Amino acid sequence: MTTSIRRAAAFAGVGTLALAASVLVAGVAALFAAFGALALVVDDGSVFELFARPSDRREGRLRGLAAFAFAIAGLAMLVMLVGLPTRVFAAAVCLLAYGNLVEQAARTRSDAPITATAGFTVGGFLAAIAAQAIVLRVAGDPIEPVVPELVFLAASGALLAGLLRSVLFERDDPLVMFSVAFLLWFFADLTVTVTPVEVAMAITITAGFGYLSWALDTASVTGMLTGVLLALLTIVLGGYPWFAVLISFFALGALSTKFRYEEKRQNGVAEANEGARGGGNVLGNAAVALVAVLAFAASDRLPVDSAVFLFAFAGSIATAMSDTLSSEIGGVFDRPRLITTLERVEPGTDGGVTWQGELAGVLGASVVALIAVTLFGSVGLLGGVVIALAGVGGMTVDSVLGATVEGEQIGNQSVNFLATLSGALLGAGLALLVGLSA
Repeated sequence: MTTSIRRAAAFAGVGTLALAASVLVAGVAALFAAFGALALVVDDGSVFELFARPSDRREGRLRGLAAFAFAIAGLAMLVMLVGLPTRVFAAAVCLLAYGNLVEQAARTRSDAPITATAGFTVGGFLAAIAAQAIVLRVAGDPIEPVVPELVFLAASGALLAGLLRSVLFERDDPLVMFSVAFLLWFFADLTVTVTPVEVAMAITITAGFGYLSWALDTASVTGMLTGVLLALLTIVLGGYPWFAVLISFFALGALSTKFRYEEKRQNGVAEANEGARGGGNVLGNAAVALVAVLAFAASDRLPVDSAVFLFAFAGSIATAMSDTLSSEIGGVFDRPRLITTLERVEPGTDGGVTWQGELAGVLGASVVALIAVTLFGSVGLLGGVVIALAGVGGMTVDSVLGATVEGEQIGNQSVNFLATLSGALLGAGLALLVGLSA
């Protein structure tokens, strides 16, 4: 057994003690606070050798174990003080601890990033299910009726944790643990209704979609995880029509990125990494859509008609589609003009547009609108026009921001976010204006 696996197994053993919260939460909080304090004074011996990470050895203190223990103690305090569900607490802790253990075991088989990521995600997923089931069993609550919800929470938490770990350092595990706990708390509070078949289909479809995007080099590992998480939440919280709208952007966007890629590379306007989009790029284009899905799921608690969030979602995706096709198709044509002055600029200049790119953008927004009209009976022809206009409007905002503030002030991902936000607000606002929602 390697040092990394032994250390991960030791952390998993410590994390397992969190299951005692199903009996006595205050005791668990005190226990882990004591663990954290002791970890800061241990600087040699067998315990130090077992738990020490490379950074701990340099500093002469078990700071990794201390942070891990204090984070668990902090979550236990949230259970006592503000009602964080005990099973969510146990799931977040065990997901991280056992996900890391399986990840380290997977690394002994292959050093490929996808292998480690898959190991962590699968290990964390199974551990989160088991932790929730144990807490429910100890409390005497029935398990079978809520199995689909347990699986959905475990899958969501594992994907979020895997995504965060792929972009953060190992010492940031407390941040991962708290992020997972708050996400699962939100979903548990929503009382998500999902059948066994629905959750099985959702996980199967999104896992297949993620693997395909990685295998075809249309997304990096972080981009794949981001896309899979977005897709899973969209299917479960929105439905398959919502997923169809989302996947249309990922599919056509990926194809347009590969379109005459070598020519765009030579012109200096191609996406980096052979067109494989990272997590930041995916989030920049789809974060607003995710918020719209979450708001739709919680619409019974908000003073806004749920249809508003549908148009916000579709408007943001139409913007992302429109902007992506405009950039990727327009990038193969020379002599673009700056959108604010119509002066000729070099290819790749922020805010530069071509008539071919603008036409491609209009067609992209129209595709999203057509899908929405076809799959959502409540949208109708007028709703389709609203979605298409929102997409084109958001694309125009992206170009204007590119010409005016992108570069020194804000980056491309921030511009994408602001553009999709504009598309969402425009879609929701027009829907309200023309009476498509109450």
